[in-house]
Amino acid sequence: MRFAATMLNSLMGMAQSNPRRENALGFGEKPSVTTHVLIVDDDGEIRDLLGRFLQKHGYKVSGVQSGREMRNKLDSEQIGLVILDVMLPGEDGMTLCRELRSKSSMPIIMLTAMGDETDRIIGLELGADDYLAKPFNPRELLARMKAVLRRTAAQAPSDKQGRIALFAGWKVDQVRRELTSPAGISKELTAGEYDLLIAFIEHPQRVLTRDQLLDLTRGRDAGPFDRSIDIQVSRLRRKLDEHRQPGLIKTVRGTGYTLAAKVEWT
Repeated sequence: MRFAATMLNSLMGMAQSNPRRENALGFGEKPSVTTHVLIVDDDGEIRDLLGRFLQKHGYKVSGVQSGREMRNKLDSEQIGLVILDVMLPGEDGMTLCRELRSKSSMPIIMLTAMGDETDRIIGLELGADDYLAKPFNPRELLARMKAVLRRTAAQAPSDKQGRIALFAGWKVDQVRRELTSPAGISKELTAGEYDLLIAFIEHPQRVLTRDQLLDLTRGRDAGPFDRSIDIQVSRLRRKLDEHRQPGLIKTVRGTGYTLAAKVEWT
């Protein structure tokens, strides 16, 4: 942890030393609405350095070191995004991610050990919206935060904005960002799951490759072995299939996925 904090401090110094280049890359842009970010990490130095970096870019930041403190802060403050470290004493980040996701669709970015692909996969399966391996460049974290918050904002393509989509008995209300089952039950979706669903209903009965889905949802470059879309599809499929409607999202071997149902817009 000491090495990660030292690295983070060095990178922040680099960012501050060239503000013109930072602005040209878009990192100097302030958020139009102040988002309150909660950092959950037991390393006080990282909380402090990362907090100052994010405050410099217009975010309100709070830092806590445990699950108990996290719950207290969530109960007393309006938090817009959680940065959650996997390695925490007591309740670990995976446990806290599962708890958060069971109660809320609040954006979650997990910080994982460098090279630990298992942690990243499990984090996504538990509902995290993105992940970042330590040690990391704080400017990359900032870019990922902005991407996640953009996905969370209630925005839709102009030709369908505010409209309701109907497919196989399901209803998607884009104003409320709400998915309702054929039985009339409202289903909780993460920001990533919601954006994935929107991508499918806007391109029904059409095969979408993994790269296309990444472009439509995450809005950032991904490595050639990025399997996060597969994980998100699996989670979305389980939520749709649990009402005994298997096959709504079909796998096209070697290509991608397709929403098999016809979609109507009202």
